[in-house]
Amino acid sequence: MAEQHTDYELEQVPAGARRGFWTMLAVMLGFTFFSASMWAGGTLGEGLSLARFAAVVLCGNLVLGAYAALLALIASRTGLSTHLISRYAFGSRGSWLPSALLGGTQVGWFGVGVVMFALPVQVATGIDTLWLIIAGGVLMTATAYLGFKALAVLSLIAVPAIFVLGNLSVGMAVNEAGGLGALAAIQPENSITLAVALSTCIGSFISGATLTPDFVRFAKTPKIGVSTTLIAFFLGNSLMFTFGAVGALVYSESDISQVMFAQGLIIPAVLVLGLNIWTTNDNALYAASLGFSNITGWPKHWIVLVNGIVGTVFALWLYNNFVGWLSFLSSALPPIGAILIADYFLVARRRYAALEQAAFDTVNWIAVGAWALGFAAANLLPGIPPLNAIVTALVVYVVASYALGRAGARAPAAS
Repeated sequence: MAEQHTDYELEQVPAGARRGFWTMLAVMLGFTFFSASMWAGGTLGEGLSLARFAAVVLCGNLVLGAYAALLALIASRTGLSTHLISRYAFGSRGSWLPSALLGGTQVGWFGVGVVMFALPVQVATGIDTLWLIIAGGVLMTATAYLGFKALAVLSLIAVPAIFVLGNLSVGMAVNEAGGLGALAAIQPENSITLAVALSTCIGSFISGATLTPDFVRFAKTPKIGVSTTLIAFFLGNSLMFTFGAVGALVYSESDISQVMFAQGLIIPAVLVLGLNIWTTNDNALYAASLGFSNITGWPKHWIVLVNGIVGTVFALWLYNNFVGWLSFLSSALPPIGAILIADYFLVARRRYAALEQAAFDTVNWIAVGAWALGFAAANLLPGIPPLNAIVTALVVYVVASYALGRAGARAPAAS
């Protein structure tokens, strides 16, 4: 019976459970259909000309896509989650640090997301907010509990619906503005610098990109894992930014569901809002539970239930009091991905021992120190915080590993 619930949270995903291109693409697009990216797109749309907006989104998603694709390559080659990959770089117990950070922030965002769904639906329908929070929390927890198969089925439904209905709404908005020419002619009243714009674009989803291995480990081949990740970040994330920018310019509202409410498309708006947040929230809860499973050794499906209850019960409190802290804590996540990339490609040179054969350190203090310096760089140095974090953590980890003789010290995987 236990096999029915396994999502290989503490082991490699076997070849028989790997998925093909279209399933992986649907899951990754559902993952990148993220409301915060629409808000970021609204900020960019109000502060940049259309040409600069396109350039920033292209460059920003190039960085996001490259970062996520490198993590996807590691995951699809090893079949391991972010948290199990972390054991190689951080150590068996050192991996508890990234697992706790990733798990804690994602449970927090789950609670926030439930309220983000409930409040606008309450305004549109008059249904009591508390009941909407409970219903949303239960449904989103259910798909995370059922595991990757349920995430795939939901994404296969949600992605086409969001794509079609969202583009219908954007088309109506462009017509209302007088066409693309009129939209392109709009000049921002309060311009933002390219550095700020790039920071907004990259920062909007780089924390989520760090969780890429939790999903891409199910890809049948590295080619499928990397290609679907790149498409999702370029197409999915760019689409969210465009939805937000057009809505902000025409209606002064960056959330596509709110734009649809303004257009009188009530039922489509509820569908898009619900599916958009659902595909993000169940992925967040799923990834968080993989992290806590790494720490406790407990089965993921029971941890999903606990996390879902905590996120739902404290949803309003998290929404009202914790968003700022979650944003701050989320800057702690990009250094984790940078260290995983550095360890696999530059320190271990793409040669990991199989998980069951690997001899892990208890704690690799080089990784912990590199993470701390990356986190500090994100919050203290000028420039683009996520890039500061990634570059600092990566350079410190590689230099220290070679200086202290730790590079290539681990046994290679059996061929």
